[in-house]
Amino acid sequence: MDTAPSAPSPAQWPGLDGATRRRFSLFVMGDVRIEVRATLPEVRFSELTADRLAFAPARAMVAGTAVNLARRATGYFRRVSVLAKIGDDDFTPVIRRELRRMGVRDRLRVEPGASNGVTVMLRDRPDGEDPGVRLLVAEEDAPGRRLTESEVLAAAAGIRRADMLFADGYALLSPVSRAALHTAARVARDAGTPVAFDLVPHDIDGRLPAIDVLPLLSLAEIVISEAPTMARLLGQPPPVGSGEVRDLLPALDRAVPGRPLWLLRFGATSLEYVLAYQRERLLLEYSSGYGGNVERAGFGDRLASGELYWWLSRH
Repeated sequence: MDTAPSAPSPAQWPGLDGATRRRFSLFVMGDVRIEVRATLPEVRFSELTADRLAFAPARAMVAGTAVNLARRATGYFRRVSVLAKIGDDDFTPVIRRELRRMGVRDRLRVEPGASNGVTVMLRDRPDGEDPGVRLLVAEEDAPGRRLTESEVLAAAAGIRRADMLFADGYALLSPVSRAALHTAARVARDAGTPVAFDLVPHDIDGRLPAIDVLPLLSLAEIVISEAPTMARLLGQPPPVGSGEVRDLLPALDRAVPGRPLWLLRFGATSLEYVLAYQRERLLLEYSSGYGGNVERAGFGDRLASGELYWWLSRH
């Protein structure tokens, strides 16, 4: 395999705090929800044996995979658009207002009479180097699960004009949104728009068979994944350390045709390091910049935004 160890990594350039010069247009397809976040600085989930009232930092915000990525991407990209299906309730104008505040182009589709999806995220007390455990409770029957192929086709002009389409694996969890995702990827490919795909949720291997996931990966130019997630999806043991991640690469080549760029995250929390690999070519292994003194929430989206900008700049 060829390698380029001296090349600057995305964490070095453009870096994690945005690009000096914003360029390119990014079309983001994903989930948009109202999310309640709280951190429990005095509580460990493992210690709970009865009901507990905890006073702790908490806030409600517009979130979801599409918004979370778009919020970080605006620091890199000249134009960011979001396509998602949302509900029709008192939160709907709040969601639209937040996208305007962020400077993101609103491609939202509204399902009349439906409630917006709600997510609750709780993180317990850190313990030494352990950042704590996150409990994420997501409403299962959210409007995003019902984004249709026809709604994607109505936004096809925006996908064709974009420099990149970004999507994620939550859309695969519903047959309706899965079909919409494949339609978006085909529209992008036919127009020459590169497709980037984030393989989440990180336990997707336990929710879907590989046959429902791998065909989408073959349509992508970039695939972002935690290395253990990708290994389990392929029926391989989860890798530990750089050497075992590299041992996984031949299985990737056998399972997914074409030459996508794999950005495989690994380390103690599967976020510390990244192996950038393309068929028969090891491009780069780099530190992500994540550590104990770095805010975990949103870090993956910061890193991904820089990586997408880095890739487009190289091409």
